[in-house]
Amino acid sequence: MGFHLGYIFALLTLAVVALASHAALPVAQLYWNSVLPNTQMPKAISELLQPAEFIIEDKSTPAEVENPDAKKMYAYAAENHQFREDPNAAALVFLEKNIRPGTTMNWPYARNTNTATFLPRRTAESIAFSSTKLPEILKHFSLEPSSVEANTIKETIQECEAPGIKGEEKYCATSLESMIDFTTSKLGTSVEALVSTEEEKEATIFMHKYTIMPGVKKLEGEKAVMCHKQNYPYAVFYCHAIKQTRAYIVPLVGADGVKAKAVAVCHIDTSEWNPKHLAFQVLKVKPGTVPICHFLTNDHIVWVPKSI
Repeated sequence: MGFHLGYIFALLTLAVVALASHAALPVAQLYWNSVLPNTQMPKAISELLQPAEFIIEDKSTPAEVENPDAKKMYAYAAENHQFREDPNAAALVFLEKNIRPGTTMNWPYARNTNTATFLPRRTAESIAFSSTKLPEILKHFSLEPSSVEANTIKETIQECEAPGIKGEEKYCATSLESMIDFTTSKLGTSVEALVSTEEEKEATIFMHKYTIMPGVKKLEGEKAVMCHKQNYPYAVFYCHAIKQTRAYIVPLVGADGVKAKAVAVCHIDTSEWNPKHLAFQVLKVKPGTVPICHFLTNDHIVWVPKSI
């Protein structure tokens, strides 16, 4: 669910000012430019570097809810490859052979409601991020241990600390600089950062039906680093490097004329997945037999080797 803690954001503003001043946020941009001089920063990332608009929210106003099925779709990365039993989540997986013009499929493009921004690395590293320090973290954000927000923080940290599946190298990045460091340690500095984008108007419904248009682009290499945003008071991304992964840029057009460019990720080796994984049931295939694919939602970033 959405993480709307206006007063926490206000506290973080004071921390940013005290430790790094307003000039600290551009440091992340400078770090990107120094490490990745030939890599364009996606708008979805640059927006997270903007000074946050820390507004004390009216608690009587219902909080916006994060795209639930997108969370479930990516649960396999954080929860041992197990989708929750949900027909919408099931509709999001497909076979690699279906990534071709004319194919119609569902894609949950929805405006991301998790607006938490990155902290400068120095600030982020000054704040505890460990299940053993949970009381300290809750005190830092002035949260009651029994609150919904406190439970969300606890769940996010536990997810970050849980062991990865076989073949997965995982890391929770609490700053853009740390995300860059993890990514370049796995892929080098000749990389692209990709996000799914809508080209025209916003989709009017959550589960949208799209048709693949000509112009599908297969990206270089079979290793990628995928990062997906977590529910936390500031931007935290769960990143994982998995080998034998292929990525595609897929042009789409919706039934209502909405055009988009989606990032599709295909997992080539599924032999270590749970045999009861919902994807196998939906696609009627067995573990390790065929690549299984899904689209990324707009709060996920995939890093891939740059095309030569």
